[in-house]
Amino acid sequence: MKTVRLSEADNVVTAIAPLEVGDEGATQMIPRGHKMATADIAKGAPVLKYAQLIGYAAEDIAKGAHVHTHNLEFRNVDMTYEFSTNLRPAPAPAKQDTFMGYRRDTGRVGTRNYIAILTSVNCSATAARRIAEHFTDDKLATYPNVDGVVAFVHGTGCAMGGDGTGFEFLQRVLWGYARNPNVGGVLMAGLGCEMMQIDWLVEAYGLKTGPLFQPMNIQDVGGLRKTVEHGIKMVEAMLPEVNKATRTKCPASDLMVGLECGGSDAWSGITANPAVGYACDLLVAQGGTGVLSETPEVYGAEHLLTARATSQQVGEKLIDLIHWWEDYTARNGGSMDNNPSPGNKKGGLTTILEKSLGAAAKGGTTPLTGVYKYAEQVTAKGFTFMDSPGYDPASVTGMIASGCNLVCFTTGRGSAFGSKPSPCMKVASNSVMYEKQTDDMDVNAGRILTEGASVEDVGREIYEMWLRMASGEKTKSELEGLGDYEFVPWLVGSVM
Repeated sequence: MKTVRLSEADNVVTAIAPLEVGDEGATQMIPRGHKMATADIAKGAPVLKYAQLIGYAAEDIAKGAHVHTHNLEFRNVDMTYEFSTNLRPAPAPAKQDTFMGYRRDTGRVGTRNYIAILTSVNCSATAARRIAEHFTDDKLATYPNVDGVVAFVHGTGCAMGGDGTGFEFLQRVLWGYARNPNVGGVLMAGLGCEMMQIDWLVEAYGLKTGPLFQPMNIQDVGGLRKTVEHGIKMVEAMLPEVNKATRTKCPASDLMVGLECGGSDAWSGITANPAVGYACDLLVAQGGTGVLSETPEVYGAEHLLTARATSQQVGEKLIDLIHWWEDYTARNGGSMDNNPSPGNKKGGLTTILEKSLGAAAKGGTTPLTGVYKYAEQVTAKGFTFMDSPGYDPASVTGMIASGCNLVCFTTGRGSAFGSKPSPCMKVASNSVMYEKQTDDMDVNAGRILTEGASVEDVGREIYEMWLRMASGEKTKSELEGLGDYEFVPWLVGSVM
């Protein structure tokens, strides 16, 4: 067989290999990963994949024809939502799994132990980078329990106008990184006159200065050079304290995994994402937390999530986010179908509805226990959702700020992405890309198609790697040195 059908209700199949005319009934050449009609589809009729709507025929489509952007059109969703009608709690595990993590005074557990240099404004970015650059591997060699000194810099923090949404997002991101359990010490650097005042942040979020949390600003210290020198001394004083942290045995329930996808293809929703979903189910069964995000990339699949919501209130929070995004894109002259990207389309994804159905699979099958704002602290256990754009760095930044101590990232087209302070593992959706980017990919979910591996087998492989990486095993992205430039808070609103 050169095609795969995902449901008997579907009127398209996906090509496992390029189809020539005559292959599997194809009447046209169809690229690998793209769709072929299995029946005549009249203009305006729905096109189904995963037994769900992915768009409407823009013209009459004959059986055997290639179905893609030239003949499949998107329409905004308009559906009736059900709540709590598909609740399938995770079965109790046979044993309690554990990992070796850093138990913090807050009770939360870190999987890494970094010193973070956070900036309140772009104006202090150079100072932060120069301070971090001072702490080379040689200088940290005597502190084996410290994973590194990292500068988290951004391009905003001042001249922020509009309704205050962007300001709130940035506040929550900075506070969330300062409180992430993978951070053992924090130096916060500002300019002094910016909108994002460090003193306001400390007061608003109840942060307390001390040996492991130190603020400063360039104007008070007396310029860039003096700030860099002062910052280096402050970090040097932190290092012995941060190094005192040691790994202890912790239950898997202390893990919070951010579930991300980027550079998706037609296989993402068939191999990698369902496998990650199975891993998420295993984690939830242990009492842990999975965090799905990228609101525009569940658009058209949100009804599947509301049916899994533990209450109508939880489900309505997700619908409110969907409506906000519809309004947000409309007033900015955009469309919810702006995604898939050109690369996604080349990989066989045609509409956001199709992409969303595959992306939502990362959340597994267990009940949706909570829905959160961007970078809001996730407090519920189980499968949860956090609002974010589909842009990978901004989405992952929000999930780390929300408390995620691990990140799992699926990709079909290929992505060189990493994140600090929370390590990021990569799951390839197809074997061809995995073999091309073995230096970046941790798991090959393409084996589901090429080797006959089951979704469950690959899902368990992913879950077991979560436990190992939580205990300190380095991911491919860490070995490549990624994560210093992927801190991208979601910028919303005008720059004044």
